[in-house]
Amino acid sequence: MRTAIAAALSAAPIAVADVPAGLRLHLLHTNDTESKLLYPSSSQQNYGGAARFKTMVATLRAQAAQAGAASVMVSSGDNYLAGPEFNASLRLPDGSRYYDSIALQAIGYDAVCLGNHDFDFGPEVLADFINGFTDGTKFLSANLDVTPEPSLAPLAASGRIAKRTTTVTNGVTVGFVGATTTDLPFISSPGDVIINTNVLGAIQAEVDALTAAGVRHIVVMTHLQGIGSERTLAQSLRDVDVLVAGGGDELLWNPGQLLVPDDATAANADGVPDIRYGSYPLYETDATGRPLPIITTRGDYRYVGRLVVDFDASGNGGAVDPTSGPVRVASTAQPDGVAADAFVQSQVTPPVTHAVAALAANVIAISEVPLDGRTSIIRPAETNEGILCADSLLWNARKRAPEEGLPLPVIAFQNGGGIRNNSILPAGNFTELNTFQFLPFSNFVSVIPALPVTTLKALLENAVSRVTPLPPGFPSSGNGRFAQISGFRFTYSVAANPGSRVLDVILDDGTVLVDDGVVLNPKLTLPAATIDFLCRGGDEYPLNGLPFETVGVSYQQARFNFVTAKDGLNGVIRAVDYPVGGEGRIVRYTPSSSFPADINGDLVVTALDLAILFGNWGLTGPNRAGDVNGNQVVDASDLTVVLVNWTN
Repeated sequence: MRTAIAAALSAAPIAVADVPAGLRLHLLHTNDTESKLLYPSSSQQNYGGAARFKTMVATLRAQAAQAGAASVMVSSGDNYLAGPEFNASLRLPDGSRYYDSIALQAIGYDAVCLGNHDFDFGPEVLADFINGFTDGTKFLSANLDVTPEPSLAPLAASGRIAKRTTTVTNGVTVGFVGATTTDLPFISSPGDVIINTNVLGAIQAEVDALTAAGVRHIVVMTHLQGIGSERTLAQSLRDVDVLVAGGGDELLWNPGQLLVPDDATAANADGVPDIRYGSYPLYETDATGRPLPIITTRGDYRYVGRLVVDFDASGNGGAVDPTSGPVRVASTAQPDGVAADAFVQSQVTPPVTHAVAALAANVIAISEVPLDGRTSIIRPAETNEGILCADSLLWNARKRAPEEGLPLPVIAFQNGGGIRNNSILPAGNFTELNTFQFLPFSNFVSVIPALPVTTLKALLENAVSRVTPLPPGFPSSGNGRFAQISGFRFTYSVAANPGSRVLDVILDDGTVLVDDGVVLNPKLTLPAATIDFLCRGGDEYPLNGLPFETVGVSYQQARFNFVTAKDGLNGVIRAVDYPVGGEGRIVRYTPSSSFPADINGDLVVTALDLAILFGNWGLTGPNRAGDVNGNQVVDASDLTVVLVNWTN
């Protein structure tokens, strides 16, 4: 039905008269806007922002219309995200329109795909978000059945949530199909929504329905968490003209196209950004042997993606124009900048700015030490910010447990994926805004009254299962399931196979739960604190089915309570309690025959190695972190080796 989409044309834009009778389509798109209504980050306030984004979309649509071309606008998911900006909406009176709904409706979408973060606050909040669109905008996912969920079923019945939809532009019908990651139950809170794991089959069924109805131009939007998944999917699709990816936040880019500064600064000597995942668009060969263009862009309202593609009168794909690519959203301080849209600027920007400023002005503590929440660090290793979060869970759970008739938890754990600031907070003022930036989701402190030690071992194996054996200095491995912990410590080795990596688990009082990979008392249970997301099986923690009870405080509020309370941190995050690099609660054992005194494998012998050695003092057995001389016991002879090799 469709001919191959040809190679890009010459650098000069094509005049309308040169295009065969048919359709020139400007496909505008975004993904992962994630409630960055004001700007992408505090260092990039002259870029992004929903008000500027609205103006840029309107400008690009007008340019298409002036050239006699059609245009459509789509989103491939994660349309809002927990955090200080979205918190401004959650504090509105019942029945009010969320600021994200107001902004996104003003931008104007022909179709919106549902992403995993759109379910983070549960189906009820998603329903409120969608009901905030008064123009009938359609939200799509072919592989989700929302009808069992009471809050979403009416939206499905009215067609607001659908598997496919169409729009007419320049007299031509364009069809849209959406799809959502099958990881939804593990990484979000979809309630009773049913997820069809056959994403390909679900999409193709809707595409076939559109083609059977005579629709000749079809756009598929997917939110599969990484463009590699879309590239694989594309190879099995047929009769799809364009695949718009979401969830990976990748930057597709062609030389000469303007970038937001923090995207452009990470460039190699040839000027190509390190974060580049390929040219715009990417191509994969579909099931019929024809090239299928795949497009995506960075989120946070940084760019409007624009694909300009021609179709002949029969609906066959033609050429992608070289003007296609990410269009930067910048302020008028830049030569390519645009003014903020007056409506969004008046209805959204002031109240969100005021709400965020109020949080930022409320200094709740002083931190003596920089707090490390970088995603690349907090997902494969202990950090001081991570253990501060875990300590907050344990402290709050112990405060609330007696009121609920629950036992006092002795341990706590938090998934790294729930810590979202992706930055190092400098020493100094610690504000209420920081608590939202660190812990933005609707996760609630929960108590598991009787966690079997065998399950604790299993969940720790899950936590470290994605950590790869990268050399020192390259910590970017693992994923959001990695655990930050309180009340105990453990050692693991990436040299072992996933499922048998955890070597020992020891409570703060010295009780050994796991020794040399073996659970010493399989019948033992202990009360534990965590978040309800993990209790429900989030990030594939093996807790789903164990009784638990939430204790009425969010994990963001738990951080606030812990750092401010007189019997908590009393307004001071001390360096001695939360040192840079953590305090050795989690040890990644990297045995080295050439440098055995380097217990943690960071190529230096320091106090951290000493702490690990003393933490395992007297323990016996092979593969024991601290047994630097290999005699299967951690003792004074190992201490001697460490001290002799001490790094100056």
